[in-house]
Amino acid sequence: MALNPFAAPPRVPLANPAAVVVGSIDPCRIYGSVYLERDPRRRGYCFATVYIEPEEAFADLLVYPETNKLFADRTGLWYPTEARDFADYALFVTDNRNLADFSFQYTKVRNYAGCRQR
Repeated sequence: MALNPFAAPPRVPLANPAAVVVGSIDPCRIYGSVYLERDPRRRGYCFATVYIEPEEAFADLLVYPETNKLFADRTGLWYPTEARDFADYALFVTDNRNLADFSFQYTKVRNYAGCRQR
């Protein structure tokens, strides 16, 4: 019956649009190699939209840029890469804080890297 082209299509109930849950981006799960995209034409190919926060107090995530990809193994440890194709995450950098999924700021101390406690 599955291969019969004349059979009626299976009846699937329509999903209730109000019941669909849209998930948000969790910045606490991003680590590894990261490519920061700045070209607005490639925004659709990125995992999330981020804002580089000028003040540490308002940032959702503190990021320590690692010099070796092997050491970027927990939250907030990013290995910035120049090749978008080899990055674990491609993030679009916006100048408008309201359009960003989350904000981050770089830190010079490795132990400070990670999510802010809320």
